[in-house]
Amino acid sequence: MSTVIKHRLDVWKEEPLYWNLMSGIDKRLYESTISGSLIDIIKIRVSQINKCAFCIDYHTRDALKNGETARRIFALSAWQESPLFTDTERTVLEVVEEITLIFNHGVSDAVYERLKSLFTEKEIADIIICICHMNFLNRVGISTKTTAL
Repeated sequence: MSTVIKHRLDVWKEEPLYWNLMSGIDKRLYESTISGSLIDIIKIRVSQINKCAFCIDYHTRDALKNGETARRIFALSAWQESPLFTDTERTVLEVVEEITLIFNHGVSDAVYERLKSLFTEKEIADIIICICHMNFLNRVGISTKTTAL
């Protein structure tokens, strides 16, 4: 049985300035030294954790267009057991989970130290902003029942 989900509100239409600001953050992230592939993986994984159907669909399509493989996207929800991700990606995915589920125990010193061994402070800032930005967008999408295209 199919359930029809009724979209509640388009916050971006109600206040376009919010979308301009959010788009500006996204544009800046893709101008950073963080690879587009890593940004795509972050966006999908955050959206999987938050169960934002719209964002999972949207960012999966983007990642595929940008050259990500379907196999890696399929394995993303089980990245800890998958051999398809590099040690760098694993470290970032671990911080994705710690920030997205920050209420559990925050970001551990061990994960942060691994980030510091792989990225500059500016890149760590970009990664943290990317994760928080996606969490913000997921919360807007879920609370307004934004539906997949």
